[in-house]
Amino acid sequence: MPKPKHSLLPVLVVLFILSYGLMTMLIVEQGKTIDVQRFLIGQLFTDSNQLNAMKSSAVRRQVEAQAKARAQAQTPSSQAAPQDKKGKLGHLAPQKPPKDASDTSDVRRSLITI
Repeated sequence: MPKPKHSLLPVLVVLFILSYGLMTMLIVEQGKTIDVQRFLIGQLFTDSNQLNAMKSSAVRRQVEAQAKARAQAQTPSSQAAPQDKKGKLGHLAPQKPPKDASDTSDVRRSLITI
């Protein structure tokens, strides 16, 4: 009586098919993930462009408002006021030059001798 041979070939074939099935599922899921990420990046790019447009328009409005305020502040009536003061005083007081930092003595470092 010959001994029956136990072959591992059917088990290996089943494991091989199972591993390729799992690898195929992994590749499909990764493809879906990459597509979703591509879509999200596109949306973020669009949102970023819209945000930059809103910021630039807000800055433009602010600059225009500041320019308008400066234009209103420099009306002829406001420019005439300093000239009237000068006319009343006859001349402006001379301005003193600022003191240099090295000219002022430091009290903490004063040398006291007896």
